[in-house]
Amino acid sequence: MAGRGEREASIRIKGMHCATCAAAVKDAIDALDGVMESAVNLATERAVVRFDPRKVTLAEVEGSITRAGYEAVKDRMALTISGMHCAECASAVKSALESVPGVSGADVSYALGKATIDYDPSKINRPATMRAVEAAGYKVLEMEGVMAEKLARAQELREAKRALFVAVAFAIPIAVISMAKGFLGYEIVHDEWRNPVLLALSIPVQFVAGWRYYRGAHRSILNRRANMDTLIALGTTSAWAYSTFVTLLPDRFVSDAVYFDTAAVIIALVLLGKFIELRSRGAASEAIVKLMDLTPQKANRLEGGEERSVAWEELRVGDSIVIRPGEKVPVDGVVTSGVSSVDESLMTGESMPSEKGVGSETIGGTINISGILTVKATRVGQETTLSQIVRLVEEAQATKAPIERYADVVAGYLVPAVLVIALASLVFWAIIGSTIWDIGDVPSFSLTVFVAVLVIACPCALGLATPTAVVVGTGRGAQLGVLIKDAEALERVHKLTTVIFDKTGTITKGTPVLVALEPAKGVDEVQLLRAAGSAERGAEHTLSKAIISAAERRGVELAVPRSSRIVPGEGVSADLGGTTVHVGNRRFASRLGLDTSGFERRLEELERDGVTAVLAMSDDRVLGLLGVADAVRDEARDVVEGLRGLELEVMMLTGDNARTASAVAKRASIDRVISGVMPADKANVVRSLQSEGQMVAMVGDGVNDAPALAQADIGIAVGGGTDVALEAGNIVVMGGGLKGVGTAMKLGRKTFAKIRQNLFWALAYNTASIPIAAGVLYPATGWLLDPMIAAGAMALSSVSVVTNALLLRRFMP
Repeated sequence: MAGRGEREASIRIKGMHCATCAAAVKDAIDALDGVMESAVNLATERAVVRFDPRKVTLAEVEGSITRAGYEAVKDRMALTISGMHCAECASAVKSALESVPGVSGADVSYALGKATIDYDPSKINRPATMRAVEAAGYKVLEMEGVMAEKLARAQELREAKRALFVAVAFAIPIAVISMAKGFLGYEIVHDEWRNPVLLALSIPVQFVAGWRYYRGAHRSILNRRANMDTLIALGTTSAWAYSTFVTLLPDRFVSDAVYFDTAAVIIALVLLGKFIELRSRGAASEAIVKLMDLTPQKANRLEGGEERSVAWEELRVGDSIVIRPGEKVPVDGVVTSGVSSVDESLMTGESMPSEKGVGSETIGGTINISGILTVKATRVGQETTLSQIVRLVEEAQATKAPIERYADVVAGYLVPAVLVIALASLVFWAIIGSTIWDIGDVPSFSLTVFVAVLVIACPCALGLATPTAVVVGTGRGAQLGVLIKDAEALERVHKLTTVIFDKTGTITKGTPVLVALEPAKGVDEVQLLRAAGSAERGAEHTLSKAIISAAERRGVELAVPRSSRIVPGEGVSADLGGTTVHVGNRRFASRLGLDTSGFERRLEELERDGVTAVLAMSDDRVLGLLGVADAVRDEARDVVEGLRGLELEVMMLTGDNARTASAVAKRASIDRVISGVMPADKANVVRSLQSEGQMVAMVGDGVNDAPALAQADIGIAVGGGTDVALEAGNIVVMGGGLKGVGTAMKLGRKTFAKIRQNLFWALAYNTASIPIAAGVLYPATGWLLDPMIAAGAMALSSVSVVTNALLLRRFMP
């Protein structure tokens, strides 16, 4: 039980296989200052941590687990919420959720109408969080995910359209009657009946079309958080109530001027702006909806040799599915018969079709082009690559960049500040300003200023500035085969100074082949291949696969090692039934005390050509030399030069020796190389650069460089097909190529530029418009801002921010 001022969290951990793993996780957590106690349970795969939140955050505890080489998995749920109208609504929902015991954190996006909640399932469930949201005055939709958001947006659009229709239908005649004398020179309605008619016409606008603002204002009072609804309700009600009193009690007032047209047109304009904004926000998440639509509703399953059309949800792992030309691939799988070309562009960003034959992998959501394929399902439903991509993008769109948190804080202060400024302006012009300047009818002038200040302020523009850009940016990235997993990564991209590439499988293709086989005196090629290939059966490195594949192609029968031992950074040792064989580098041979002088010249020649050379050895002699080459990716040079054009320093990191590393780096146009680095030390290299003030991106395959990806300011995992390391790094590049690395950098910079433009506009708009609405220009110019113009400007402010973000949809790398 956590004491006063302390906090207890339960964290699910992935990747622990034994008691040693659990001990390593515990040591990593306990090393943090502020952690009082921790317990790691291997059976439940959970860590329970008691800590002081003033000294260490939950994110730092999770980070220590990641740096130890394991994965802190968040228990996370998403709620689709309707009824939020501005950033303050989102803040109210966030506060309500985080007050629930068992909720460790919540991110609420007003732009998406979505809450993402990190929680402890042993303490809380979904209904409890729904009750908390509903108690705050908002509604939770039963459906989840993007489709729920789409339905919620459609429902909200229908409601806004109905309200807009009512507002416009009555606001137009109100405006015509009010302004007829000024424009036409005569009254449409007789003076005696004009105000009562305007009052009657204004009631549907104020209390039918505008009811949403009263409802929102009531919620804001319950939550003690003034919001945009408060401003609109207070401003329009002030104008309407004053006008009503003038109409009903004309003898009490000096002038019979009323402001029904002001209240009605304000509501109509604000609703028009909201309608356009909702449509634009729907377009912002269009990319992810398109991804979801890639999954076909039906599939042709083979049952007893007969084809049967079944729903996508009915497919199971192991099912055989027939896919004809033009049909979408319904699941991830392996081709068991047929040859065809498959369009994977919407999944990987690669425009060229991928050729498929027996043994090829297929990705659900791709399109079969030419031949008939029979595919055996390996992943179905929510486990497919497409479903995981959608989940990752949904989660990314729900996260908040640090700059957005700043905007939320500003928006939180903006509404109370506007209320104070509006009241101060009212009092100033009524008591002081009217004695200094000739302002005519004092109540009318003061009311005009009060209403204008209330309706011109736009907290919505601030609330939408960042999330809309994040939604469009991450969605566009997914369309281009780049998965950006959190908004913070988008913000960090523009700060990067250095990009580090891992060599094997990243700069190179990751499919090495044996190119040199040179046995020692008294040993033939078959003996050398048998010894090296048998020893390498105990290893999982790509070099091992190349040697084993070469042996199998030549028909060499390999022995099964009785035991084998990986020597990090050196090689592998294996007991082959009384004979110990070692395969490794010079360092390994030197430690074994073996003479390699007869192979030195050849080793150097191979290394200069970029070939990784290893020695096969027994306990007392060198059996021979094997050279394995991994071709540099075709696009590597262009990508590296493109990054350099973005003023980024590019480096390569590898466990290979300096000669081989330099040869590979030269082909890829990389100037700086750090070679001879063991997998465990790659994170230390990143840490060292960070200590020099560098902002570092690490690009790798997420296999043996996971700690380095976690340590880097941005980890970029390069994957291919269905084996992409979706959980590794902050950014995942699909399709297996490096082009996505450059795309990620450019898209990140472009998205953050849009965020800055939006925030600048929103802040500049509010900073400049509020004083103008308060009447600061009146003494010098005699000009006073009409509240109707103020409402139009406020509506335009929100729309302009969303429209600017939507321009990211045109981004091309």
